[in-house]
Amino acid sequence: MSSNAGLASLPHRTVSSIRAGAQSTSAPGPPQTPARPISSTFGSPSSSSRIDDDPIVIELGSRKLRIGFAGDAAPKRIVAFGPDQQRRTGDFRVWEPDFASRWRGRASGKPWGADHELWTLETRGQDLGLIGDKLERELRDAFFKYLLVDSKSRRVTLILPPTLPIPLLSSTLDTIFHHFQAPTISLLSSPVMTAFSAGTRSAMVIDLGWHETTVTAVYEYREVQSWRTIRAGKFLVEETYEFLLQAAHGHPPTARAERNEDKLGDDAVSFEECEEVAIRMLWCRRAARQPPQKTAEEGLPTVHEHEEESEEEIPPTEDHSPITITLGSCKPPKTVEIPFSQLAEPCENTFFETRLSPSCFDDHELPVHLLVYRALLQLPLDVRAICMSRIIFTGGCSSVPGLKGRIFDEVSNLAEEQGWDPIRGKVVNQFKANQKLHRDASRQGSDSAIPVVVHPDTTSAGGEATEPQVKAADVPQEVDQVENLIKRERNYKPSVQGQLRAIDSLGPWCGGSLATQMKIPALANIDRDIWLSQGVNGASRPSEVDVKAGQRQSMGPTGLMRGQTVQPNNWTLGVWGSLF
Repeated sequence: MSSNAGLASLPHRTVSSIRAGAQSTSAPGPPQTPARPISSTFGSPSSSSRIDDDPIVIELGSRKLRIGFAGDAAPKRIVAFGPDQQRRTGDFRVWEPDFASRWRGRASGKPWGADHELWTLETRGQDLGLIGDKLERELRDAFFKYLLVDSKSRRVTLILPPTLPIPLLSSTLDTIFHHFQAPTISLLSSPVMTAFSAGTRSAMVIDLGWHETTVTAVYEYREVQSWRTIRAGKFLVEETYEFLLQAAHGHPPTARAERNEDKLGDDAVSFEECEEVAIRMLWCRRAARQPPQKTAEEGLPTVHEHEEESEEEIPPTEDHSPITITLGSCKPPKTVEIPFSQLAEPCENTFFETRLSPSCFDDHELPVHLLVYRALLQLPLDVRAICMSRIIFTGGCSSVPGLKGRIFDEVSNLAEEQGWDPIRGKVVNQFKANQKLHRDASRQGSDSAIPVVVHPDTTSAGGEATEPQVKAADVPQEVDQVENLIKRERNYKPSVQGQLRAIDSLGPWCGGSLATQMKIPALANIDRDIWLSQGVNGASRPSEVDVKAGQRQSMGPTGLMRGQTVQPNNWTLGVWGSLF
């Protein structure tokens, strides 16, 4: 009885309390991380959040392809197109002894150096299917060897030159949509992204590319106008070929060879050797007359007049020491010695051609410095004032030593000699030289102008002095002390304009990577389903898009571009479809 009474007096203990008591009396175990719910943002790389954060940025050119993730400082993969790209698995002919000497037979049916290009701007006669296959092979290799991601369901941003023909653009979009299943493709302009990566809203972008040199005026992230010339990298390599061929024969350089069979003969030099000499050995001379130095900016030493004159009088020195070049592609191999000063001749003939008058050139073959000056001359006054202070050099040929400085000096000399007046000629020069006409014009101008009447101090009838009467437009504006104080506190500096100045840029790929990371709307967005159903013929012309419903596209202080939203059934190709 007593035992049962004792058990009845004990408090009720549940199973959970018994287990908790047993655990408390046991020895403490090792520390363990408490279980936490896994958020979707820390999932696998194939999650939707990872896809949204890492779009693929592709910069496509005729010679190279750059690909990487948005937000990266540099691309993951840079591809240079060449004959080795067309090799198949198990093709070991490269290691045969006579493979290097058989390039003439392999290129007998193609233009000289055509295997090193993805496309040419002349689309007639090109195999667009072969272009798509080359692009698909390099993209697939970059995705699975360097990016290590699956291409499906990843947004793609394409950075393209604004002069890309529509057939080549259509082949590129077909390749990406069919083989890599990208949901959307955004198109960005290469000059705009070059200015964006330089940290400026407006610029004059000089792209020294392969097929042509383009001069594009960008104002508030919009392409105002673009000018082109064929004096570019391909022209430079051809000049280098003629220069080396004449040096191998022992006589001075002559006119460039035009026939393709002359470049495939036994004494010809291969494309690879000419390009290597152009990249590693060519340089550019300084201008014959250096432009006068302007007032130094803040933080730089001031240059006095006597120092300026002494620098202008000293001519640039040239090194005449011989450079030995071995040409192994011609039959038989030859070794030539060329003075270092003559290695600037191909660059001089390609980009400047100072031996001929400007009237001898067509519009598509103007020298680069003359093209830049005329481009600035054709711009509106406010656009020119901004763009001339933000000149950006980009492209493969911009790495030639001394070329960027030579172009800038030549443009400065033209601006100093001819000014910014587009009207010129013999009659204009005679008018400027005739002092009598100047006096007559100034006299007529003074007679037609309305004089400003200022009455002298007079006294009123009561003997009080009256102040002179001056028009309100002639009164100088008072200084706003509050506005000056605000500018001083915010360290405000007025924008530089009205003077020639060159700035550096990180390149179009870095600009596109930053713009995509900031989720800035592109010039054109193409949906995969709409493209597969409509193709390139479904794109509307820019004049058919209703722009009244939206606002003007501009980039605000936060970096986001706000503008109209184009309906899916009314999409365009942006600047690439303006001539469509």
